[in-house]
Amino acid sequence: MIWFFLLSGLFLGWSLGANDAANIFGTAVGTRMIRFRVAATIASIGVVLGAVFGGAGVTQTLGALGAVNAIAGSFTVALTAGLTVAWMSRSGLPVSTSQAIVGAIVGWNWFTGSPTDHGTLITIVSAWVFAPVLAAGFAIVLYRMARWWLARSRLHLLSLDAYTRVGLVFVGATGAYALGANNIANVMGVFVPASPFRDVTLGGALRVSGTEQLFLLGALAIAIGIHTHSYRVMTTVGSQIFKLTPVLALIVVLAHTLVLVTFSSQGLQTLLHSLGLPAPPLVPVSSTQAIIGAILGVGLIKGGKGIQYGTLGRVALGWVMTPLVAAVLSFVLLFVGQNVFELQVVAR
Repeated sequence: MIWFFLLSGLFLGWSLGANDAANIFGTAVGTRMIRFRVAATIASIGVVLGAVFGGAGVTQTLGALGAVNAIAGSFTVALTAGLTVAWMSRSGLPVSTSQAIVGAIVGWNWFTGSPTDHGTLITIVSAWVFAPVLAAGFAIVLYRMARWWLARSRLHLLSLDAYTRVGLVFVGATGAYALGANNIANVMGVFVPASPFRDVTLGGALRVSGTEQLFLLGALAIAIGIHTHSYRVMTTVGSQIFKLTPVLALIVVLAHTLVLVTFSSQGLQTLLHSLGLPAPPLVPVSSTQAIIGAILGVGLIKGGKGIQYGTLGRVALGWVMTPLVAAVLSFVLLFVGQNVFELQVVAR
């Protein structure tokens, strides 16, 4: 049965790929600097590598929010988040998978009477608020730096175009890695306690843990979502909020990537602690909020006249509704699973 229950996690991974790939390459595809298929391939490779090698830290934080301790409960929580994100994606709204899974976990806590770690919840929600603001700040600083450099370099337009394409590919690949590292916890984090995989050693030297194998499976589901259903949301992010030039697209993706790295890098956290500096928490932040915060940042510094506030309002409504819908739907599906299908959704 474990493999059946994992299907909801794979569905959530597919939904994440369909929605969040737009945050990495939506601006590049929207400005027609990179073709969709090329962007999808690069994003898929980056997400898989980031999930397998960098996803452990964020998973621990999400697990502290609420310990989903039965595999049927994990199945329902992941299914709830996947349904929520898929519905929003079908509407063309770039919503947050992080918000969906957090709302679903809170719904599980609510249904089972388990305590919600309010400290962790406040930390996560605070990061949701701070991430788009930080992204906007990064974008503004990067815009000023780029404008200063371009004014002095006097690049030919063809050279600028070539450098911008290379930059979009490199930054997009880095962003995909950061997305996998930060968001794989949303896809497979609730299944870690019941993982069917055991640690294996390859070639006598390379040790692959059961958790890494689980993350690989989830990352492959994300990659399939990227290839099959992400184009529509890429269009929303890439062109319907604020019309971006190729250079602005590069600035936006770089600002977004810096935010994801900030909240998912254990190395950065260790470095800051060693220097006696405060370090950001390792939490699953919203990739969607980061990219839209960056877009809004460059839009504001250019006067704000081209910002599509109607689209921005719809996106903001999706952000508010996502965790609430996920929490209520989680409660309902857990009730149905326990009382209709007689599933053990919580270990007593």
